[in-house]
Amino acid sequence: MRYPIICALLFVSLNSFGQRPPRLSSPDVRADKSITFRYYAPEADSVTLSGEFMDAPLLLTKDSSGIWSITVPPVKPDIYPYSFRVDGVLTADPNNTHIFANERFKRSIVDIPGENPLIHSLKDVPHGKITYELYNSSTLDTTRTVLVYTPPGYDPTGSQKYPVLYLIHGGSDTEETWTKVGNANLIADNLIEAGKAKHMLIVMPYANVRPHPRKAFTDDMINDIIPFIESNYLVYTDSDNRAIAGFSVGGGQTLNIGLMNTDKFAYIASYAPYTSTEEFRENFTDWKPDADVINRQVKLFTISVGEEDFLYESVLENIAMFEEADVKLESYIVPGGHTWMNCKKYLATTLKQFFQD
Repeated sequence: MRYPIICALLFVSLNSFGQRPPRLSSPDVRADKSITFRYYAPEADSVTLSGEFMDAPLLLTKDSSGIWSITVPPVKPDIYPYSFRVDGVLTADPNNTHIFANERFKRSIVDIPGENPLIHSLKDVPHGKITYELYNSSTLDTTRTVLVYTPPGYDPTGSQKYPVLYLIHGGSDTEETWTKVGNANLIADNLIEAGKAKHMLIVMPYANVRPHPRKAFTDDMINDIIPFIESNYLVYTDSDNRAIAGFSVGGGQTLNIGLMNTDKFAYIASYAPYTSTEEFRENFTDWKPDADVINRQVKLFTISVGEEDFLYESVLENIAMFEEADVKLESYIVPGGHTWMNCKKYLATTLKQFFQD
């Protein structure tokens, strides 16, 4: 009898050790745009929900099986980051495969569809292709990743060439954030199909260069990324067919790279730029540009920001600095804060302006 008892105890032990949490559906977006979130944590004392569709964190309620849940009222259609805090520890939603691509924040994403498809929605239109490329960075002495969106109809064996947008992510984001959070590829697909944007390549590099100084990314862009793209893709190589844009820290890098190289970029779009960096101070303290040259070389220079953005005042100061230097620019001021909801608006607006001359 000894062996059956041992086997039974071993089975119970292994079964107990390997027990998995229940499979939960989270988030559940209902027809009225309300959302239910769930999190399994039977031993937790507190689980709260935070999201960019909320004014303040909300406490979830735990049932007898250890599942915490909450249903929030209807939310305006858009894509929103959210996260849980479990006994003080920030975590993404383990039941949601849509993760915010970021090196610091642990967040998930919830997509609230509109009654009519939004500009970033997946629609029944021809779609471009996203390719993950590896390139050698002589600047940083390493191999790095860059994402390349090629528009519908791009044929690598053909002869048709295209303009290029170099699109930079925010400070702790990654090269994937523009596609996984910003839906840049779908925005481009939809605008191209509607005849509102030109067919173009969108190049999304990884802009974090630690432990190198941040300004090393400028050299990486000019000396490594652009030559790689122009050697491997069917693109025009003149400044009139080259644009640069970026959000937050990437918006500041856009100003550094674009305005210090106006012979290389005819289109410069900075989205809510963060400019409290050594590189920006070196470039723009007591800046005395040849405005006539810049205005002749640059066909579009635009800065965007939200009225509730924590960078709002500093962005207005930078706009004033450029205007005082007689550099022509357009400003795009919208409601809202320093969010990817606004960032998608900025991109959709400027994509329609690039390469139209």
